[in-house]
Amino acid sequence: MSLFVTELRRLTKRRLTRLLLVLLVVGLATVATAFSFSSHKLSPEVVAAAQAESDAQYKRSVQEWQRTVTECEAALAKGEATEERYGPNCGKDYQPQPEMFDPKWNLPYQFDFRAEFPMFIAVFAGAVALFAFIVGASFVGAEWNTGGMMNLLLWRPKRLAVLGTKLAALLTTVLGLSVVLGALWTAVFWLIGTSRGTTAKVTAGVWRSIGLDGLRAVGLVLLVGAVAFALASLGRHTAMALGAAVALFAISEIGIRIAVSVLSVPFGERYVLSTYAQSWFMKQAELFDYDTCQFAKGACEPAKYVVTWEQSAVVFGVGAVAALVAAFWTMRRRDIS
Repeated sequence: MSLFVTELRRLTKRRLTRLLLVLLVVGLATVATAFSFSSHKLSPEVVAAAQAESDAQYKRSVQEWQRTVTECEAALAKGEATEERYGPNCGKDYQPQPEMFDPKWNLPYQFDFRAEFPMFIAVFAGAVALFAFIVGASFVGAEWNTGGMMNLLLWRPKRLAVLGTKLAALLTTVLGLSVVLGALWTAVFWLIGTSRGTTAKVTAGVWRSIGLDGLRAVGLVLLVGAVAFALASLGRHTAMALGAAVALFAISEIGIRIAVSVLSVPFGERYVLSTYAQSWFMKQAELFDYDTCQFAKGACEPAKYVVTWEQSAVVFGVGAVAALVAAFWTMRRRDIS
């Protein structure tokens, strides 16, 4: 049996992997189920009811307006001051208009697959990336911690080949899982759209865009798994990856944000990792510097800085490559004992 097949079996038969897979599936299913109940099909009857409610609101508003005008005129006839209470001209210039009561405001929420599904791709990617991080870190971290790596190297002494095969087994498993669950995720929300929402204007171009969003999501999941694997291998322990993730979050999302705010750095959020994650999923992230505005001179168009998904690919790619190179370099030079 090949080392790759052995590592695949080792990964898929681990209790932690199976437990996290169950939790992942249950979590995604819970999100989809709960969301499906919040969406309602806008049937002709529902639209007619919303229109009737809008008409009734308009009628009540006009009646209330007429009542206050009459009340104001009666007060004027008595010589009372009315402008402060009723406004100039007894409020006659502020008669409610039908367009102020849009029937859309009375409609229940309806899921729009075309407009909203990209957001759920990001939700899916976040959940699967968390799975990939924990599984990737524990897969190699447990091997170092329990001595399994040393025993394996006695049987297969090629260090880099062993570590590379473990990484390939991890990425293959995560890729297969992402594709299968991603297809089911898409099918579920398409079903929600057809039965309890709308799938209008979903053209071939929309599907192409969704496919590209899905590819970026899978790419991020694989990258997270690879980085977690590399960090755990560097530290010879699962906790190394978890600790590094917490430290990176604290530095990026707290430390850097505070520093750029104190120093008044223009477009400071371009140094924060979450900005690049947003850009990766949304194709770009727009940052604005309102300090460039001089409102005394009237309206202002603040200076803008755009972070593109290509820039995000460079940042994430460089980080992942650096972590993997360090892991393989230390694997080659360290004393295995």
